[in-house]
Amino acid sequence: MLKQCFLVLLAAGVISVTAPLATAQSNDSPPPNNQQPAQGNGGWHHGPPDPAQRTKELTEKLKLTSDQQTKVQDILQSEHSQMESLHQDNSLSQQDRRAKMMDIRKNSDTQIRALLDSNQQKKWDEMQAKREQWGQGHRHGPPDGGDNQGPPPQQ
Repeated sequence: MLKQCFLVLLAAGVISVTAPLATAQSNDSPPPNNQQPAQGNGGWHHGPPDPAQRTKELTEKLKLTSDQQTKVQDILQSEHSQMESLHQDNSLSQQDRRAKMMDIRKNSDTQIRALLDSNQQKKWDEMQAKREQWGQGHRHGPPDGGDNQGPPPQQ
């Protein structure tokens, strides 16, 4: 169980790292603060997702209480700020930046999971497993946006 949780968190970190790095390679100017999801591609866009939007999505999927929503949004806002700061830090190598982003994401995921009741945690774990599966074969686009399967997990 611990190994599975670790793998889920590791995959989540890898996914969260690749989107900002892809943006950095394709766009020299920073994204505007009021960036809206792109239309026509399922709401996916380059750059870090908006904490309020992520909270809304998690609320719908996990049926968060209002207290949980407030705490989750605070966690996601903190993550967002840390990621933005890290993205602007040119003193780190790409490998170091990726490792720090993975740590930030892992910490946020752990904090969010701790807020959830047992039924929500089960759903959360399923969501993380899907994100891990998607991350193994896809580096761009939405998790359900293609039929191409990635390589089987190595154990």
